[in-house]
Amino acid sequence: MTRLLPRTLLTPAVLSIAIISIVPLLITLYYSFIRYSMLAPGEHDFNGFDNFIFFFTDGAFLPALKNTFVLMFSVMAITVVLGIALGLLINDAFPGRAIVRVLLISPFLVMPAVNALMWKNMLLNPIYGLFAHVSIFFGATPIDWLSQYPLLSIVMMVSWQWLPFACLIFMTALQSMDKEQLEAAGMDGANYLQQLRYLYLPHLGRAVSVVLMIEMIFLLSVFAEIFTTTGGGPGFETTTITFMIYQQALQSYDIGAASAGALFAVLLANIAAFFLMRSIGKNLAK
Repeated sequence: MTRLLPRTLLTPAVLSIAIISIVPLLITLYYSFIRYSMLAPGEHDFNGFDNFIFFFTDGAFLPALKNTFVLMFSVMAITVVLGIALGLLINDAFPGRAIVRVLLISPFLVMPAVNALMWKNMLLNPIYGLFAHVSIFFGATPIDWLSQYPLLSIVMMVSWQWLPFACLIFMTALQSMDKEQLEAAGMDGANYLQQLRYLYLPHLGRAVSVVLMIEMIFLLSVFAEIFTTTGGGPGFETTTITFMIYQQALQSYDIGAASAGALFAVLLANIAAFFLMRSIGKNLAK
């Protein structure tokens, strides 16, 4: 009876999780093994592994896989480095610190599509964008960022939106530092760089692990910025695995191949999360 009651109370939550997550996964698994095109919705012949072979041998697959990892690791590196720098910069009290913190966090509340439109039209536009006016002011030729450096442009957009999240985590972690330890280090003659190396960075190790884990999971599914600005181009320059799945499903109308790609994306995310969770577990155990 003591075990039956908790299990009974947990049943609605378990069923909700099953309906929301497991059922769509099973449907995707089913579609990945059948020939299902939206142009011929009545044909559901068993297709074996042909959908997977078609997806993996597509000319866009290897560039998309490379772009996915380049985008993910670039954004993670930028947000961690700049997030730590900004967190340290506003860690000490100064007039207006509360307002500065709100301004730093606000970009994270902007919708991805709005973020992409803002960068595309207000900053990166080669005619009337802010970067173009700055280039003209210094006598340089404006750069058409989305055509000449498309992947770098996407990296800047996504980094700008995820930087506040990293900064918030690092600010919170810095607030828990032992002030007496810092004062003792200063009295012993340790300069700021030595304090940064031996006190601040080791203390931020767990926060860095958490930021990397959360960002890795979400950055694998970046879509709105690419769809709104470059459309995966020019060529395959900004095509990622997520955008490739969209192209297969809603541009080529091939639900089977898109489902195979979706399963690959789920597997990729789980592998990345597994290794990252192991590294975080080792970090937290220290």
